[in-house]
Amino acid sequence: MRLNKLLLLAALTGAISHHAFSEEKKAIEPTMADVPYDEYDLTKIDFWKAEGEGPRPLLVYIHGGGWIGGDKSKGVPNPEYYLGKGISIAAVNYRLTGTDPLPVPVYDAVRALQFLRSKADEWNINKEKVVLTGGSAGACTSMWILCHDDMANPDSDDPVERESSRVSGAVVGSGQTSIDPKQIEPWLGPNVLKHKMINMAVGEPTIEGALENYEKHKDLYHEFSAYNHVTKDDPPLLMTYGADMSLPSKDAGHGIHHPVYGVKMKEKADSVGMPCYLLISGQPKEGKYKDMPSFIEDILLN
Repeated sequence: MRLNKLLLLAALTGAISHHAFSEEKKAIEPTMADVPYDEYDLTKIDFWKAEGEGPRPLLVYIHGGGWIGGDKSKGVPNPEYYLGKGISIAAVNYRLTGTDPLPVPVYDAVRALQFLRSKADEWNINKEKVVLTGGSAGACTSMWILCHDDMANPDSDDPVERESSRVSGAVVGSGQTSIDPKQIEPWLGPNVLKHKMINMAVGEPTIEGALENYEKHKDLYHEFSAYNHVTKDDPPLLMTYGADMSLPSKDAGHGIHHPVYGVKMKEKADSVGMPCYLLISGQPKEGKYKDMPSFIEDILLN
């Protein structure tokens, strides 16, 4: 059990390769694979159904890749461990910003969550016990959903849209709490803007174009930064980051996954009373949770 916990923590903080972690996943195949939750080629989910008495809690994995690439098969949290605890798992694919800039990738993830809730009776899901997880862009999306107001539309003709998008918590690795270049460059230095996630998010091929047209994209950048949605009533959040706290950021990869994102988010959360926990590699583990699995189990099994 201890090894499984270490593997999960390492995977979502970038300390283990996607290949190595996907090998771990091969030990058990999903109960259902490539289930469509919308009409597009990429809008599909995998689902692992847990056994247990009564409806089962659900862990929803949203993959990383800067909203530019990635896939639901790369980095799914260790299925055996959570299924053994009676926790079902879903892994989400979504459209990417190369063809579909914001809000599409994030709204796709919201719909996937609502779709899973619409399957609660059929798939034995407890709709009141749902935690989001993911790394990098998957973490960015997870935190946005966590902090955003409910996107349910009770008057919709589509039964999926009538489902809630609110969750019980989120546990994420190396996530961007803001994607606004005017906000993150002062936090992290100019190298963070070299990562294509920032310009591609708003459909700009280059960061120069994104900055030149900043006023056009300002509302999108503001909206899809979870930092701007933090309120006291938001569910609990656990963030993990790598050890390198040096500033300014050294390169694009260091900048886009920098621990300062987590520091800023926790400061904001603490200021309003939102429950928020931060684990940075190599630093003392303070607070209620010492790792990701302990958070997931506490939220979903208690």
